[in-house]
Amino acid sequence: MDAARPPESKQGQTQESVSTEVMQTHPLVFHTSPDQVIAWRDGAPVTVRAFLADVTRVAAALPAGGHVFNVCRDRYRFTVGLCAALVSGRVSLLPSTQTPETVRQLTSFAPDAFCLHDAPDCAIDLPRFAYPEAQQEAQQEADSDAPFVVPQIDASRIMAYVFTSGSTGAPVPHGKTWGALVACARASAERLGLLDAHDCTIVGTVPPQHMYGFEVTVLLALIGGLAFSNRLPFYPVDIRGELEAVPHPRVLVTSPIHLRALLAAGHALPSAELVLSATAPLSEKLALEAEARLKAPLIEIYGSTETGQVATRRTAKGATWQLFPKVRIEARESAAQDDEGPTMWVSGGHVEEPVPMGDAIELLDAQRFLLHGRKADLINIAGKRTSLAYLNHQLNAIPGVEDGVFFMPAHLEHEAHTGHDVVQRLVALVVAPTLPLADLQRALRERIDRAFLPRPLVFVDALPRNDTGKLPHDVLAAFVALHMRGGLAPVAKRAPDAMDTGAASPTSASTLSFTIAADHPALPGHFPGHPIVPGVVLLDHAIDAIGTALNRPFATWKLSNAKFLSPAAPGETLDLAWDAAASGAIRFTLRAGARDVASGVLSDAMSGVPLAEPIAHALAQTGAQP
Repeated sequence: MDAARPPESKQGQTQESVSTEVMQTHPLVFHTSPDQVIAWRDGAPVTVRAFLADVTRVAAALPAGGHVFNVCRDRYRFTVGLCAALVSGRVSLLPSTQTPETVRQLTSFAPDAFCLHDAPDCAIDLPRFAYPEAQQEAQQEADSDAPFVVPQIDASRIMAYVFTSGSTGAPVPHGKTWGALVACARASAERLGLLDAHDCTIVGTVPPQHMYGFEVTVLLALIGGLAFSNRLPFYPVDIRGELEAVPHPRVLVTSPIHLRALLAAGHALPSAELVLSATAPLSEKLALEAEARLKAPLIEIYGSTETGQVATRRTAKGATWQLFPKVRIEARESAAQDDEGPTMWVSGGHVEEPVPMGDAIELLDAQRFLLHGRKADLINIAGKRTSLAYLNHQLNAIPGVEDGVFFMPAHLEHEAHTGHDVVQRLVALVVAPTLPLADLQRALRERIDRAFLPRPLVFVDALPRNDTGKLPHDVLAAFVALHMRGGLAPVAKRAPDAMDTGAASPTSASTLSFTIAADHPALPGHFPGHPIVPGVVLLDHAIDAIGTALNRPFATWKLSNAKFLSPAAPGETLDLAWDAAASGAIRFTLRAGARDVASGVLSDAMSGVPLAEPIAHALAQTGAQP
């Protein structure tokens, strides 16, 4: 613990004492009174005096080891453990996940690490130390007798390591000094109008281990002189209950996914004085509804693990972001010669070293900018450019869509091994239990260019979002593979007579549904007054959907035979069923209700002409684009 030292006389002063005298420090908490409330534990107030007594008690109890993997779910225990580690000279480790592989990598980074937890069934493979709760009577006596001394912390001391994903998949540590964290939190509190708002309480739906939750639900309270709630509400009823459990004024710190669920529940909501959101882009429509229902302004926060918070915007009032006063963004030419333009670098203020950003940023002036999504999300299909962020925004704005995301399968980003160009097809995963497929497709056609329409459109019960509402790319890729490969695909709407073994075997069957829109460019002339879908268009949709589901581009196959059994009308829902046999042949059938429309067999293209050229030629004759 770094207590403030009285100044020494100049006589006999050593170089070490001179260095200590000029060392910059900041207090552990910025509250002005020992009796001020710093936290609410299950609805009961905790004073600053009691909090510091807990910090001292836990610091003395911590086992040997210089690094603490703090996984406490209770926000009060997490914060006490964080401060106990700091005052006892330890460093906290805050990775974004707690998977066994992450733990193994942490062990390699910090061999002396131990796990501080508050779960009776904690199974993390590190030396484990359960958070030590004090007996209530002993706690009350200790709190009343404890002297009120606020520890002073060296500004250059590393408080925590946060981690980002490196190019090899191994977590990359970023040390956060106490001085930089104090500067960031004070700048944030000032921007939000919360600086020294001593009677304000923070309620957070995001975990304290995540950088956003760490900064805004923990550090903002400690450094801004505020209070925080210990609970981590997730479901709408829990969020409402926690807001009601703490007094006004109160700040709700949340994410778009939690906010969307809260508003969709349809219940009356307790009012707040301020709502904060981060981790994913927020639509203006959702922001407007949130402000009306919670009776509070909603502020979005922009930043990164490396930089911390650097900008805010009031989303209901416009798309422009405003940088923190001392923070700068500048464009630098990228070392790699590509067409994505210069890289934007953030520096100044609490950002100790310039940091390159992975976002597409449009500078309006020295302090304002527009955000156009991640540079890695920019896609080019048929010479047309857009971003996955834009497509996701349009998808989630459709009435009836509870959640949704576009995904570009990795194998479509390159040419097939045959040397033929692969036509890129996006996949979309959608949670929309009450929305018919045809209505969803129609709404998408009204909102996005035809080149970006997803094939297939996959209906799922829920997306695999983490505690902060994010969809990590590797998790999403595995989720897509689970739903679309080897017959494990509950995609679109299942045909009632579809085979479903539930096993990932090469002989399993799978189904999906699609429709051909009435304005499809292949329909004019087929036939006036009685339009039907050309057989080649049916084959294009069927083969492309099967190729996407099996992760094989259709250029690698040939069509052994095909039969057209009855006409298909535009707008008619078509169920596609296929059976991947052990021999590699794929039998497929298209049905409209109980009526068979077409069937065929696909086989390997090694002994025949691949499908790419004849299908593309036939589509060109109809005026359609493959």
